[in-house]
This record gives sequence, structure tokens and C-alpha cells, in this order.
Amino acid sequence: MVFKRLLGSLGVGGPTVDTVLDPEPSLPGGPLSGQVQLVGGSADFDIEHITLELVARVEAEHEDGESRGTVVFDRFTVGGGFRLSEGEHRSVPFGVTLPWETPVTELHGQGLGVVLGVRTELSVAGAKDKGDLDQLAVRPLPAQEAILEALGQLGFGFKSADLEYGRIGGTGQQLPFYQEIELTPPGRYAHAVNEIELTFLASPGGLEVILEADRRGGLFSGGHDTVSRFTVAHDGIEQQDWNALVDGWVQQLVEHRASYDAHASYGHGDPYGHGHGHAYGHSDHHHGHEGGHRSGPGMGTAVAAGAAGLAVGVVGGMVAAEVVDEVGDFFEGDDDEEGDEG
Repeated sequence: MVFKRLLGSLGVGGPTVDTVLDPEPSLPGGPLSGQVQLVGGSADFDIEHITLELVARVEAEHEDGESRGTVVFDRFTVGGGFRLSEGEHRSVPFGVTLPWETPVTELHGQGLGVVLGVRTELSVAGAKDKGDLDQLAVRPLPAQEAILEALGQLGFGFKSADLEYGRIGGTGQQLPFYQEIELTPPGRYAHAVNEIELTFLASPGGLEVILEADRRGGLFSGGHDTVSRFTVAHDGIEQQDWNALVDGWVQQLVEHRASYDAHASYGHGDPYGHGHGHAYGHSDHHHGHEGGHRSGPGMGTAVAAGAAGLAVGVVGGMVAAEVVDEVGDFFEGDDDEEGDEG
């Protein structure tokens, strides 16, 4: 497949490229390393640039519905400026740093249905070819994992995850899209919300956590969404009582819902200014490390027992068919669309 793609721009006998990523999943804001393996063609070629593109399959909402496309969200030049001799085998090692907002693609080894890739662009003799595409696996940061673990232990179930093209107002978002993880509520919240959508916006200074309740529509409420935003630090993970903290977040979200309904029934509208379109207000709630110490086994054991409940929902549901098909399409040439939105 790679060789055939290169034929178009470089001619028969051109060099081929294969990028091999290190097998361990990466972390948002962490290193991504591997090797670009080149094989020379039937003549000598000057390799001008070797560029890696980080690409994502995203969804965009329009008035007419929803569409999907490929967005390039970062680029790195990792080599070039050398001559590749006829038939020569050369390996170019690389190490780059992922953006902090890189979406999470898996939890405890279970895919979430989010499709990311690393595409290799070879610039040879003035011609460029995007020849090689490799799947990128990203696991959550410790704070992200702790929050997902707490949600699992509180009884929330994983429904789906996707990437939405657009920006969340009032946040420090850097990328042109954001990740939404959709969760089904446990019984004690099922009367108030249909589902909760979770978004992480990581940065070197910490983690913004956006919770959006897709609320059950009542006589006066109209089913509008309610949003709350919180911030946590990257350190002190093991000293935080995450179950209590996250449960408090959800309770605030549900209280927002009740407050909205009370105002809406008297014709006052949404007191928080929260509606559709992700124009989030300033309902920031900053939490330090005031929680108690976690008791019992360490984080590893607790994570395996707790957040694995979220991952089970993936395996038992849509991943079996829809996500596998989508990943297959993406990595078998569907990425050749020239309608990149980034």
C-alpha cells in the first residue's frame, strides 16, 4: 500500500517509507518515539524532509446534520537533508512530544473508539507524499485515570467517545477539537439526566474537567444541557479522595438542573447561561488536595477494580462492530481525503 502511494508522485522505483512507533501507549503531553525506516529506490534520491503529522478523525455538527473528517493537529520534522542511495536501508529514530490535549484512545488496554494516527510525509526532489499512516495509542494521565476510575466506582457506565470539531468557550483549549466521553448515570441520578458528557483539557499546569449533563426534558425544562467546569492539579493524585470529589461534581451538576427547572417554570430561563453550543460560563470550582487519603490497596489495584467497569462497557458494546470498522476504514486509505479541517 505504501509503495503504491509513492509511485504517483515519485515515479516507479522511488523510495518507500515505513514508520514504526514504540509499542507502549503514549501519554498526553508525553513523549512519542519510534523509527522511520526508509528503503532506497532504483536510483539515488535526495530526502529533503521527513515530517510526521498527528491526525484525528473528528465529527463536525452542521445545520444539515453531522459530518466526519480528518484533522491534522500537530506536525514535526524529524529528519531530512541527506541522500538515500539506491537500495539503501536507513532508519531515522525520532522522539517528539504530544500536545497536552491529545485525546485518550484507550483505558486499561481497551479501545474507546477514538481514532488517532501518525502520518509520515516524505519530501523527495520537490515532491511530497503522505505515504505511511500508523495508529496512535494514548492512555490517560494519572488525574484523568483517577477521575474515570471514580466514575466507574460511582456506577457510571461507558457509552461512547468521540472527537468534536470546535472550541469550548471560556477554557484554555488549544486544539481545534475536543474529546467527549459519554457516560450513562447510575440509578440514583437516572431520574435527572440521560447521560453525562466528560471532556478533559490538559495543560502543563493542570487539568480542566468539563461535565455536561444531557438532561431529561420535563414540562418546563425543554431538556436543555447543564454544564459545570472544574480544575485539578497533576500532582497529589494519591492523596485525593477522588470518589468523594467526583461525586460532589455530579451532585452540583444535578443541582444546576434542579435550579434551572425552578427558574424555567417561572419563565426566568437558565440562570447559568448554559445552553447548547458549548459557550460555557464561569461555573469554575477549584479543588486542591483537601480530600482524605485513599485507604486500602494502591492506585493500581483500585484502578483495575474501579475504572475497568467503564472499559467493560466498551468491549461489550459498540467496539465490536462500529469502531473496528471505522478504524479499519481510516487506516486503509480513507484518510486520503483532502478536506482536512486543520
